[in-house]
Amino acid sequence: MRIKILFLTLAFLLLCIPFQSKEKVEQNEELLLRAVEFHGHLGPYLVLGLRAGLYANKVLGRDPMKTDALIKIKTTPPESCFADGVQLSTGCTFGKGNISLIKGKGLQVTFKKNNQKLTLKLKKEIIEEINSLPSKEEAWEDLAKDFYKRKINEIFEISQQADDN
Repeated sequence: MRIKILFLTLAFLLLCIPFQSKEKVEQNEELLLRAVEFHGHLGPYLVLGLRAGLYANKVLGRDPMKTDALIKIKTTPPESCFADGVQLSTGCTFGKGNISLIKGKGLQVTFKKNNQKLTLKLKKEIIEEINSLPSKEEAWEDLAKDFYKRKINEIFEISQQADDN
């Protein structure tokens, strides 16, 4: 079963991800394979968490010991799967205590590092798109693949500011 999942994910990556550069594709391929192995399946909330975390790494710089993530979301699956994507992409973990999950409406994550704060809020139309899906696993995987390719500003409202704390 695990080999089948890895094979299907690899096939998806080779066929669906736009080829910007060989290094970028290899990094994305490895990360997505690790995410599926870590989380157990490919779903939209996992991919949204990956995308948010990767963007935070790009803007703030990746440092699993100095970055904090605060996620406001429904704290049960499938929404809470977002946290697995954030953990994997940023290195923030519940064990280190630098990621927190707070019950809230919608989906928002705030990353803090040094004196910078980056907030990504899932756009309402993305939530509506997810909520309109049939409960078939294939539909969820297809949407996850689509989210993996979309521009970050098509998915999230993004704000960055100095952290006053």
